[in-house]
Amino acid sequence: MQDTRALALTFEVSGLPPVKTEALSIFAAGHRQATRVRALLQAACTAAQRTGWTPLTGPIEVDMIMRCPPGHRTSDASTLLGGVCSVLQDKKRVANIGLAHLGVLVDVALWSDDRQIRRLSYVEEPAENFSYQVRVAAVPRMV
Repeated sequence: MQDTRALALTFEVSGLPPVKTEALSIFAAGHRQATRVRALLQAACTAAQRTGWTPLTGPIEVDMIMRCPPGHRTSDASTLLGGVCSVLQDKKRVANIGLAHLGVLVDVALWSDDRQIRRLSYVEEPAENFSYQVRVAAVPRMV
């Protein structure tokens, strides 16, 4: 029987991505990144539902295209990627903080754990307004 799951998912998000810059979890209720976290989770949820996506459990690659007005970069690539990847992995492992404020978005996960990431890319493009694109794909297992 052939596996018909989607092996790549690409989606757009308006605004800025969440950044991971401090010890306080970006999932904490009232965190200053809460609006960005919710926007990313909602965009990922919509794309996953549209394609029938199920979280990947094997090696993955994550690509991000950040679009921003020239001269208005908000953060460095590592904190942008760190925030996006933290939000899109399975959040059950951060159960030491309450996640009830996320509602059904708590279950949005495109992969199980960041340790699955084998390739990571970040590109900036000039644009009038802030937005970003995320692509997650399965990486073929090496034999």
